[in-house]
Amino acid sequence: DVQLVESGGGLVQAGGSLRLSCTASGFTMSTWCMRWYRQAPGREHELVSQINLSGTTYYADSVKGRFTISRDNAKNTLYLQMNSLKPEDTAVYVCAADFHAYCSASDNYRGQGTQVTVSS
Repeated sequence: DVQLVESGGGLVQAGGSLRLSCTASGFTMSTWCMRWYRQAPGREHELVSQINLSGTTYYADSVKGRFTISRDNAKNTLYLQMNSLKPEDTAVYVCAADFHAYCSASDNYRGQGTQVTVSS
């Protein structure tokens, strides 16, 4: 069975850093498009970042220059390094797998998410 399990969320002060992890099982992460989304109360679901087969990355304008997506193929794990965090980054962060090497418009699987709370 395919599973995506996120971890690494928590409470941090503005300006701080967190690293989120998404461990995959049931498929090889390196051959597919992987994404991080976030959902905050009262706000639209937002695509934060994605990485494709060749390592090409995308970042939302709101996180560009502060967040970095990466993956460890040996551990089958996706990461999101979040620096210079702001209160508006507070959200549930969800990992997703898109079984297209160069990313399509939809996801095949999503994890349950991990809560990130940034205090001012």
